[in-house]
Amino acid sequence: MSAQPLGGPNPPADDVDAIVDAWVRERPDLDVAPLHVFSRVSRLARRLDLDRVQAFASHQLEGWEFDVLSALRRAGAPYELSPGQLVRQTLVTSGTMTNRVDRLERRGLVERSPSPSDRRGVIVRLTPSGQQTVDAAMADLLDRERDLLAELPASERDALAALLRRLLSPFEA
Repeated sequence: MSAQPLGGPNPPADDVDAIVDAWVRERPDLDVAPLHVFSRVSRLARRLDLDRVQAFASHQLEGWEFDVLSALRRAGAPYELSPGQLVRQTLVTSGTMTNRVDRLERRGLVERSPSPSDRRGVIVRLTPSGQQTVDAAMADLLDRERDLLAELPASERDALAALLRRLLSPFEA
């Protein structure tokens, strides 16, 4: 019952195969086919989380700090967003975002300035130090993610990305 990789021979059995085989033995009445996909996705997600923690830690960042800094970096020069835009991009509450910006500002990674279009508003801007930090962390993260994908040729990575996009599309806002 092992799944065949995209366009290649059967790889050796893995821990998921043993788990699936045990469920088939114990509960032959159940269709356990989803375990072949989602148990592997779950294990890969845990591995990715560990690699992300290590990549960010090597740059003295927490995951939430990277999220805020990378949102600002992706905004393009001058690397600034309103707190509301940061809230929408990072999916946290406005109170949480205020706390996060406060902490990043104390570290010198972002700065606040008055909004030119709203007297009551502020703009959060990435500092040069923040840009250097997020750029280095992103490069490290991508190196680690490339290592995770190294077993797959480019065509299989593209096919996997397309399949995952299709699977996730009903859940995307």
